[in-house]
Amino acid sequence: MKRRLMMKTVIAALAAVSFGSSAYAADFSERSLKFGVQNPKGHPAEIGAQKFADLIAEKSGGKIKVKVFAGGVLGGDQQTVSALQGGTIEMTALNSGILGSHVKEMAIYDFPFLFANSQEVDAVVDGPFGQGLHKKLEEKGIVGLGYWELGFRNITNGVRPINKVEDIAGLKLRVIPNPINLDWVKALGANPVPLAWPEVYTALEQKAIDGQENPVTVIQANKLNEVQKHLALTNHVYNPQSMIISKKVWDTFSADEKKAFQDAANEAIAHQRKVSREQTATALDALKKAGMQVTELPAEEVAKLREKMKPVVATHAAAVGQETVDAINAELAKLRK
Repeated sequence: MKRRLMMKTVIAALAAVSFGSSAYAADFSERSLKFGVQNPKGHPAEIGAQKFADLIAEKSGGKIKVKVFAGGVLGGDQQTVSALQGGTIEMTALNSGILGSHVKEMAIYDFPFLFANSQEVDAVVDGPFGQGLHKKLEEKGIVGLGYWELGFRNITNGVRPINKVEDIAGLKLRVIPNPINLDWVKALGANPVPLAWPEVYTALEQKAIDGQENPVTVIQANKLNEVQKHLALTNHVYNPQSMIISKKVWDTFSADEKKAFQDAANEAIAHQRKVSREQTATALDALKKAGMQVTELPAEEVAKLREKMKPVVATHAAAVGQETVDAINAELAKLRK
């Protein structure tokens, strides 16, 4: 009998070591969750989601299984968020500014030329400001686990190279369907076309639109070089992405499950940002080799671009709330000292 008890103890100890989950294993249920992302396999968003799936499986001793659905197969961002609020899709990661339709303050993340670099973003979103905005999502049925990176957005089109701000005028540009993006495109004399991401490649291929704007990792991963000739490095908006889970689902978790999910999210976020920054360094070269013609606006044109966007920022500062604008500007001022 003693020998049998000793064997059970050894097996239990080995299981805890194997799964790395001894801190949590007391209270886990068998669960299967869906995690939808818009970009395809190999993009940092898909890699981050898969890293999270691997980590939560490990921490739960294999009881919690997360299946990643890449390439927008579960629907566009807004459709996925609605399903998440209803609990039929459990998790997603999307541009934080898109959540401005649920919590108006989140639209601050779509402000043009807000951040100078990714280090500023990390400090702001990981600190009280970013956490505070995610906390506001809970009354909308959404729990924010943290932020990962999409990166600085740039403009592509199939009509002409963009060497000066005036070259943007007249282009039909796909934008994320929210007000600030519609307005800054109009401010440049272009025509904004709001489209869900899964529709964009076909719209470009059929020339229903002239161009779009996204980070180079998105452009390369989605093979937009096949349907776009010109890429202008404008770096006009930086997108953090919110990693979110349905509150309906979250509220069914035990304390152990919540801790494991947050720990796995934190590890996945660090990994995703690292991958994103590594891919950003290589994606531009890959696009050039694939035949895209790349231009970079000179400093005086960037200054002109900023000037044209100032009225848009002023308008949407009022919509987002001056308190939120002042809070993020104060954080940025501290970082820039």
